[in-house]
Parts: sequence; structure tokens; C-alpha cells
Amino acid sequence: MKYGEKAIKKAVLEAWKNPNRERDYEIHISFPEFTCLCPRSGYPDFATIDIHYVPDKHIVELKSVKLYLNSFRGVHVSHEEVTNMIYSKLEKTLKPRFLEVIGDFNPRGNVKTVVRVSSETNMLSRKINLPAGKRSVTITD
Repeated sequence: MKYGEKAIKKAVLEAWKNPNRERDYEIHISFPEFTCLCPRSGYPDFATIDIHYVPDKHIVELKSVKLYLNSFRGVHVSHEEVTNMIYSKLEKTLKPRFLEVIGDFNPRGNVKTVVRVSSETNMLSRKINLPAGKRSVTITD
């Protein structure tokens, strides 16, 4: 096993103390070489993972993000599930003031998927115009 594979296998998100906790500022991390495997076919899926967050007590160490995201390379997982997994792990590790993770997956079979998970509470109702207080909608043909 090569040294990079060993590092990826041991990947853990590392939280560092926020050096400027007294102010709100946004951190944007873009990872354009994300890969995972389709849970149905096993074919590779490629994506750009964008992470936007406003830190509270902690920031994430960048090399640990790289290794963590690379750990999905051999994992059979859907676009929706992996984007939510990344969001959950960052939320649990950092407890930021705001967090958004976007999985922008390359087209495969002429279908492109973009998955957005956000701590913004009104994200869904704003995007699909749901009535206030309603969290889901039933779509019929």
C-alpha cells in the first residue's frame, strides 16, 4: 500500500481553534476531484464538492478535509447520501454558525445532479415555494 493510500485510510477530520471567533467570516473550500462509486452499477461518479461555512469555535484543517473526501473513492454511495454524509460529519466536528455542502456531480448518462445541504432553515421552502411551516410536498402526475 502506498503512503497516500495509508493516509486516506486513516483520514479523520481535524478541528482547529478558530483564531478570529469574535467575528463572522465565511470559509469556502472547493474540492474539484471528488470521486465515489455508483451503488447500482459500480461505475465511478465524479463531482466538485463545495463547502461553505461560518465557523464558531473551530475551523477545519484543510489536509484532513482532502484526505476525508478522498476516502469516498472506493465507496458505493448515491449522490444524495454522500453529500448528506459530508454535511453531517462537518456539522458534528465543527458545530459552525452556518454550513452548506454542495455536491455538483458530473453528468453521467446525460443526467447531471446537484445536491445542496444547508443549515439555512428556510432553504427548502424558499427554493420550491412551499407554504410557510410546510416541510414537504406531494407531487402527483
